[in-house]
Amino acid sequence: MSNTFDVIIIGGGVHGASLAFHLAERGVKPVVLEKQFIAAGATGRSSGLVRMHYDLLVESQLAWVSFGYFRDWKKRVGGECGFTQTGFLQLVRPEQTPALRANVAAQRGLGIPAEVVSVDEARRLAPDFFLDDIQAAAYEPESGYADPTSTANALMNAAKAHGAAFVQNCAVTAIQTAGGKVTGVSTTLGEFSAPIVVNAAGAWAKGICDLAGVDLPLSTWRHDTMLVKRPPALRDPHLTVIDFPNLMYFRPDAADLTLVGLEDGNPLGQSPDGDADHPSPGFVEAAIERICLRVPQMEAAHFHSAHSGYDAITPDQHPALGPIGPDGFWLDTGFSGTGFKIAPAVGLCLSEWILDGKPSTVDISRFTPMRFAEGKEIVGENPYDSIWT
Repeated sequence: MSNTFDVIIIGGGVHGASLAFHLAERGVKPVVLEKQFIAAGATGRSSGLVRMHYDLLVESQLAWVSFGYFRDWKKRVGGECGFTQTGFLQLVRPEQTPALRANVAAQRGLGIPAEVVSVDEARRLAPDFFLDDIQAAAYEPESGYADPTSTANALMNAAKAHGAAFVQNCAVTAIQTAGGKVTGVSTTLGEFSAPIVVNAAGAWAKGICDLAGVDLPLSTWRHDTMLVKRPPALRDPHLTVIDFPNLMYFRPDAADLTLVGLEDGNPLGQSPDGDADHPSPGFVEAAIERICLRVPQMEAAHFHSAHSGYDAITPDQHPALGPIGPDGFWLDTGFSGTGFKIAPAVGLCLSEWILDGKPSTVDISRFTPMRFAEGKEIVGENPYDSIWT
């Protein structure tokens, strides 16, 4: 195999695979360099929620475009993504209800099938939930979850079918430049040449930026998740839920399991090479307590398993996308724990930006990594609290 390509993508998670797929569809020859294997990092540890509710409209746009891929995966990509439609509820504290209503109205303006439902309507949708602590909820009947590892593998297989290359067990050790322009990378498997290098390395992205001489306020974010086996009274799958009052999210998994993640107590700045096979101390106990607050019959559930994972996080908890540093160096990172569901659209829009000079499907230019130095951090139009800490 020749080691000369049109684009080098560092990182074999869902975002690296998505970008490779969209570039290869356009006739470009990319290579994805992954130091382990597909979905070895944040993607393989993702909870896989597929929903459109955000407090930043451009992210809802990206999620809506991406939903078209998840819904019609075999036709648009091929292979399997494991999308499962469960319906989705966004729960907020009473004082956040006006923001919830405004966000749903904006999302409906995009064509997203979402609505605000009353507490009584929410009880009909989720009869086993305790809902006395909310005034209303956002409901998306078509949303649910997908399998992140299958999604990344399907995107990478489709990319390879269009001429992309994938090299695993290949760690990048240097970014090569000449005259202020990127020329390629050095790796543990030799040198690769390309005029464009995209940093899609997730929790390891800060280190790749350092190799390129790019000073960016990227950090890492550790996140734990737990699976419990539902009791016989709750064997039927339930909705996928983001629960702000309890700083938690949960969704069904497999035949009779529920996945639970917490949205607080997630440490920043840890090494992404830390132990991801075991949860943080106290996490399981806290997660059990909170799922039982929302679904009281979970008191009879049984603990199944738990693990952790790492992702890149930015100061405003929104992605860093676009060119920065030496000419030809691009970022596709910093998704701060919510990037899986928007990956198909981000890959499409970033491929447009790289090849056409601007993104056209969704304008992602406001996610430029330059914003941090310019003091232009992003805030949602109708923001909720910043809880991903």
